[in-house]
Amino acid sequence: QLNWLIIRNNNAHLLKQRNIKKPFSTEANNLTNLSTFRYSGLVHKKTIAIKAADKKGFTVTMNKGKLQQCPAKNKVSVTFKAGPRRSLKKLKHLLVGNKYRNDLKQ
Repeated sequence: QLNWLIIRNNNAHLLKQRNIKKPFSTEANNLTNLSTFRYSGLVHKKTIAIKAADKKGFTVTMNKGKLQQCPAKNKVSVTFKAGPRRSLKKLKHLLVGNKYRNDLKQ
C-alpha cells in the first residue's frame, strides 16, 4: 500500500481530465484502465493483461509473483482459441489454479 500512496497522484501512466472524478491509467496490466489500487498493474505482484488475438480468441499475459526482480522471466503468455464459453472457463481455472486474486475473476 505504501507504493500506491507514492504513485497514485503522479506517474507516467496517469491520464487526468477536468470533469472526470477518477483518472484513467494506461498501465500494461491494468484490466479496467482506471487508476485505482485494486486494478493497478504497477503495485501488485500477480497481474493479468488480456488482449485480442489475430482473428479468433484472446491472449492472456500474466506476471509471476516470485520472479518480480527478473523482468525477462516474469511474463507468461497464453493464447485461448477455443469457443468463447470454453475459453472463459479455462481462463477462470487458470486464475484459480495459480492462486490469483479473486477480484480478477470478474
